[in-house]
Amino acid sequence: MSIKKISLITILLYVLVFLSPIVFSPFPPNILIAGTTVIYILGAALMIWLYLKNKSSAITMVEKDTKLTSPVFMLLLGISGIFIAMIIQAIVFGIETAITGAEPSSQNTKNIITIILANPLFILATTIGGPIMEEFVFRRSLIGLTEPYTGFWISAIISSSLFSLIHQDGHFFVYFFMGFFFALLYKMTGKIWTSIIAHCGMNTLVVIAQLLLHFGNIELPK
Repeated sequence: MSIKKISLITILLYVLVFLSPIVFSPFPPNILIAGTTVIYILGAALMIWLYLKNKSSAITMVEKDTKLTSPVFMLLLGISGIFIAMIIQAIVFGIETAITGAEPSSQNTKNIITIILANPLFILATTIGGPIMEEFVFRRSLIGLTEPYTGFWISAIISSSLFSLIHQDGHFFVYFFMGFFFALLYKMTGKIWTSIIAHCGMNTLVVIAQLLLHFGNIELPK
């Protein structure tokens, strides 16, 4: 299949997964959370399968043009990207707080931690399923579809804007700059695995930190 077809299928699959909680809404909360988690993992697995099955024929411009394709470089950049992404998040939160006076916290993260505390299984959706799907959709598919018409930088801005809006968090620029950074990681190596490593790793560290704060009854300084 072509990259256009794969990208459209990937986006459609993401929309179906995103709406999947509606299917489980009539059931008790534990079933809702467990069902949603399974759907997230299945969605991520299907996207990986589609990518691997068609990676020789469905190639984006980013993947064609890159020169730094070494697996070692990809791994090192992905791991270092975890910490760079967290620094970017902290800096943008700080700037946003200084300008608007808004609370430097994420309601989206708070909601996720609440769900994890109710059902720890959901941590798999947050740290593995969700970020993998978001990288295939917002980095590979959206950039793959738009880059031939707009160039990389405009397509990265479009995908990062949509990435931020989908989180519905009220911190547009925080998610925008993180999305843009993940797009840069993808461009530098031409491997979607680079941004996946950084995104999954960052989500994992954020969840661990929030759980430690919760169970340690620690409050962040205001």
